[in-house]
Amino acid sequence: MRFNEKELVFLSRQPSERAAELGMRGPKKGDVVKKRRVKLVVNFLFYFRTDDEEPIGALLLEQCRVEREDGQTFSIAFLDEAERKYLFECDTEKQCGEWMDSITKASYEYMREKLKFYRTEIHRLTGTDPLEQYGISDETRFQVSSGSQLVPSNTSSL
Repeated sequence: MRFNEKELVFLSRQPSERAAELGMRGPKKGDVVKKRRVKLVVNFLFYFRTDDEEPIGALLLEQCRVEREDGQTFSIAFLDEAERKYLFECDTEKQCGEWMDSITKASYEYMREKLKFYRTEIHRLTGTDPLEQYGISDETRFQVSSGSQLVPSNTSSL
């Protein structure tokens, strides 16, 4: 996925799901914990110097693992580079848990799984596919399981 700097700066200025000053350590050996303003916007985690308006970096929160390191610290590691961890220090255990929950729920993968779950539940309860009315029920990204589709309520099967 490609992004240009202007697009990322624009996105970083949008309203955030969560924002705070956290301690942050990058993945490189020798990196130290620095105070950063961290902002979660959709599925990007932007980080800023505490006195700057433009981000110094962004993490695309896809195919990553969020883990608690200790009471007030969590890490983000990407599946294709598990040894490279970004570490975040929060003020409280509660804040740490809230950040972990928000980051976990920010990914496209998580939202897609929730959509598939609720689509299946609505179909089970009502007998209709809620995506049919939008003309997107056959799109691959919305399929309930690999290759299977929900059977429309107005057709019969033998």
